[in-house]
Amino acid sequence: MKRPTYYDERKRIINKNDKYADVKVVIKEIAEKGKWRGPYTYGYRRIMPFLEKAGYHMAEATLRRLMNELGVQPAMYNRRKNNHYSSYKGTIGKVADNLLNQTFDATSPFTVLHTDVSQVRLGDSTWAYMSVILDQATKEVLAASVSQSSNKLLIMDTLSQLEDNLPNNFNPIIHSDQGWHYQLEYYREKIDLLGLIQSMSRKGNCLDNAPMESFFHLFKVESQPEIKKC
Repeated sequence: MKRPTYYDERKRIINKNDKYADVKVVIKEIAEKGKWRGPYTYGYRRIMPFLEKAGYHMAEATLRRLMNELGVQPAMYNRRKNNHYSSYKGTIGKVADNLLNQTFDATSPFTVLHTDVSQVRLGDSTWAYMSVILDQATKEVLAASVSQSSNKLLIMDTLSQLEDNLPNNFNPIIHSDQGWHYQLEYYREKIDLLGLIQSMSRKGNCLDNAPMESFFHLFKVESQPEIKKC
């Protein structure tokens, strides 16, 4: 038997006995659309809605297993290979107390919010800054703004978005790191007007703001190449 014939027949037999053969083809096609400069960027969270739209419904664990078999998992984000942005400039304003102490067990919306600024790469390979406010309980992004400068306008635009999405009679904690934006008077005055209670991580302790760190990690692995300029 010729070598090409052998492998063709072998492939047919494998596919015949594989009940996921059809959906694997679809998963592969979706994953290919998410490739950016070589690595895959779509994780199972991104692929799942596309599959459901195509009429395939499965458990997350099954999808992750199939992605592993196909070798289409997103590449891990390596901070050392990217410009590392730090908003910490020392104590230049007022540092708030850490009200959370790594207690991330909020179950009701609009009780605990997290915010941070991170450097991201745009679709045209230039660098920009992204400011996000996240609800701890629902994991919903309540505000997000992208700018080529990490300045007051970026932070205030994010807070303006939050103001539009924040229901009346809610006074959540808003937790951040000790970045210079969050220490200054204009930020503290604005969150006071919104009825927010300020909380800050300890110096140099990223685990104190773990929900935001987790969000940006997933975002940079799965979504970063699609960011457009504002």
